[in-house]
Amino acid sequence: MGIYGCWSISGDRPSQEYHAATATLPAAFSDLLPHFLVEPEDEYIVKNKPVTLTCRSTPATQIYFKCNGEWVHQDDHLIERTVDPATALPVMQVTIEITRQQVEKIFGLDEYWCQCVAWSTTGTQKSQKAYIRIAYLRKNFEEEPQGKEVALDQEVLLRCHPPEGVPQAEVEWQRNEDVIDPASDPNFVITPDHNLVIKKARLADTGNYTCVAKNIVARRKSTSAAILVYVNGGWSTWTTWSSCSAVCGRGWQKRSRSCTNPTPLNGGTSCEGQNVQKSACVATCPVDGGWSEWSKWSACGADCSMWRSRECTQPSPGTGGKDCQGLDLQSLNCTSEQCPQSECTTTHAPQDNSHSSTHGAEDVALYVGMVAVALCLTLLLIVVVLVYRRKKEGLDADVADSSILTTGFQPMGIKPSKPENSHLLTIQPDLTTTTTSYQGTLRSRHDATGKFSMTNGPLLDPLPNGSHTLHNGKLNSDAAAEFVSRLSTQSYFKTLPRDVANTSYGTFNFLGGRLTIPNTGRETQVLLITLIKALLPVAGCQTLLSPIVSCGPPGVVLSRPVILSMDHCFDACLDNWAVRLKKQNYEGAWEDVLLMGEELVSDPYYCQLEAETCRLFSEQLGTFALVGESLHMGAAKRLRLVLFSDAYCSTLEYNIRVYCMDDTQDVFKEVMQMERQLGGRLIDEPHVLLFKDSYHNLRLSIHDMPQAHWRSKLLAGYQEIPFYHIWNGSQRYLHCTFTLERLSLSTCELTCQLCVWQVEGEGQSFSLDFNIAKDTRALDSEFLLMDSNATALAGPSAFQIPYLIRQKICSSLDAPCPNGADWRMLAQRLKLERHMSFFASKASPTSVILDLWEAQHFHSGNINQLATVMADIGKQEAMIFLVSDGEC
Repeated sequence: MGIYGCWSISGDRPSQEYHAATATLPAAFSDLLPHFLVEPEDEYIVKNKPVTLTCRSTPATQIYFKCNGEWVHQDDHLIERTVDPATALPVMQVTIEITRQQVEKIFGLDEYWCQCVAWSTTGTQKSQKAYIRIAYLRKNFEEEPQGKEVALDQEVLLRCHPPEGVPQAEVEWQRNEDVIDPASDPNFVITPDHNLVIKKARLADTGNYTCVAKNIVARRKSTSAAILVYVNGGWSTWTTWSSCSAVCGRGWQKRSRSCTNPTPLNGGTSCEGQNVQKSACVATCPVDGGWSEWSKWSACGADCSMWRSRECTQPSPGTGGKDCQGLDLQSLNCTSEQCPQSECTTTHAPQDNSHSSTHGAEDVALYVGMVAVALCLTLLLIVVVLVYRRKKEGLDADVADSSILTTGFQPMGIKPSKPENSHLLTIQPDLTTTTTSYQGTLRSRHDATGKFSMTNGPLLDPLPNGSHTLHNGKLNSDAAAEFVSRLSTQSYFKTLPRDVANTSYGTFNFLGGRLTIPNTGRETQVLLITLIKALLPVAGCQTLLSPIVSCGPPGVVLSRPVILSMDHCFDACLDNWAVRLKKQNYEGAWEDVLLMGEELVSDPYYCQLEAETCRLFSEQLGTFALVGESLHMGAAKRLRLVLFSDAYCSTLEYNIRVYCMDDTQDVFKEVMQMERQLGGRLIDEPHVLLFKDSYHNLRLSIHDMPQAHWRSKLLAGYQEIPFYHIWNGSQRYLHCTFTLERLSLSTCELTCQLCVWQVEGEGQSFSLDFNIAKDTRALDSEFLLMDSNATALAGPSAFQIPYLIRQKICSSLDAPCPNGADWRMLAQRLKLERHMSFFASKASPTSVILDLWEAQHFHSGNINQLATVMADIGKQEAMIFLVSDGEC
């Protein structure tokens, strides 16, 4: 039943006026204090929804709420009375509602709380306080997780401080929107301060991690943190060493390993170090067996035969060498005088003396006949071989018999006839020089009827109309083309592809001369020199280090070595390279004729290696090239990088071509001529890049373009040229094209960075800033290096040192001097002491040294510098350098 009345709140107990009879407790329960069956709990107001507080007590006559020290009005209470069936005690329950407005009135001063008080006839009891709060959850996290890249098996800590809220937010973690449950995956740990710990990062742990905060009001998500688990590469074990590349002698062997233990993943670092190791090796050469001398003939035996033997011991076959071929035991019938008569009669029928004598005479006649036939066959074979070799060695019959062999390569001990070149006869030749003359038919210059003239004439027969003449080694284009066409019909030159632009020729007498291919750095003292556009086949790790140069005619015996100067494109460090000089034989096969650094003075070839040039001393003419094999990863080739673009551009697209070529003048000249025909323009100075034998590719990229005006049409971040395309030299030059697009035809200024680098190696950068509408650097600029000088210079004009002065220097320094003031000191002062043994093997060491000085300093040499060296040696001949050429 309900009790209704008016309340007057004063002090700790409300006063009331009853409008109905007051209920009293039964006498049996009058001495009991009330106790609470239900006490009010803390509550949160969500948005504007009020909360309800409940209080239940037994036995109680009255229950009322007090909030923040004030009694709640009786009208705000909802009272229910019941009886506990188990104890028969009266039970009273009172509920009230608290609104958001009530709580907000004291917000910030103190927390809003409520408490209920229960009465019985014996006394009162107070419940616990219940706090009522307004629930909320702010939007912004105080600390959000940050993405990171971590190594495999590394511990990862992701921090999260959730937004402020009432009640305090609960935190859970998600990976790729899936909730992380540390109970099911013990690799995850969520700390009490809401951070996530990944004990050991696994590849599967790569993903987007989100911190989620939630309470009864709202649910908030942090920004996702990307975790990338990468794997650093690790080397596999080394493979076994390969077999030695050389079958016999010095070679190389290699072993390799791969970056697969583990393989780099997700941006992990590649393995550091070399994936290939090379090591020099020496293969034991196979030894073919050789016969010893025959033993002496044994005594004539009873069977009228005698024996002799030999053994395969000089040397014995070894290391896979061949056994001796032939018989190791030989027998021969004895003559009647040597054969024991008594034993012969036991095995043969009796014969009279006259018959035995006749039989011996027949044997002698048989032997004489066999010897005569053998001699005839041998002579016939020799004649056939000589005829065959004569046909193979010369260019043709005309060249073999022409006056070029009597004067063009004339021994220094022979004077030219007076009618021609009579002005040269005022200079006496050096008759002390040991010479080698041509072995063949010699004719005087006046007997060359029907042949060509030696006054700067062509190499072969006169051209058909007789109107083309050679001046200073140059022909007009038609004559040159016809000359090369005729030359190519000769047996030696049939298979050599060449072009007229890279061919020079001339004729020289005993005074020598100089022959040059313009813009290539190729010089020699021969009748013809040309660059070959053929490719030399290389094997294994070999690479072509120079142009292929052909000089001829072949087979000519020279009175002294010529010096062939040709560019090379390697770092000139023989510790890094095994460099071989190769020569093409008459059948077209390439043969190793010299290992650089291991020259012998007895060899017909000798090399002086310089930073960019090789000077080859050769006693024979032919086709030559330098081929190198790197001994370790430090070996490097020089690449020349050249940039070209379109000279005129009328469209939105604009092309930049980057050429990568060997750092030699002949390839550069060829590219320049090709770009001239394409209408290209050179847009920056060439750069040189050292390209190492590291098996890494060459990359090219373009950067820093003004995005408002230009964009690149390249889809990838860079272009790449494979390592082997560059190293094997399968192409004379390689290039990549960058196609750019301007957004407006009015855009003419282009600025960018163009980078060229070898992976894990050296790089070069071009800073471009130019106007595409202005041809600022034409192809006939200084970079084309056009040489207007004569390609062929004969006689004294070919050399800086006058002839008479040269003879006096040679006579002064050739003779050994006790104090060392001779040719040896000259070689030391000119920094040529490495070749002392080579100079000493020559009849005139000084002459060879001066030849080398001439070859080195033809374009830039100062003869006064040589005079200073002579003065330092202490020779008075230094003063004669002041004599003019006319006086000499």
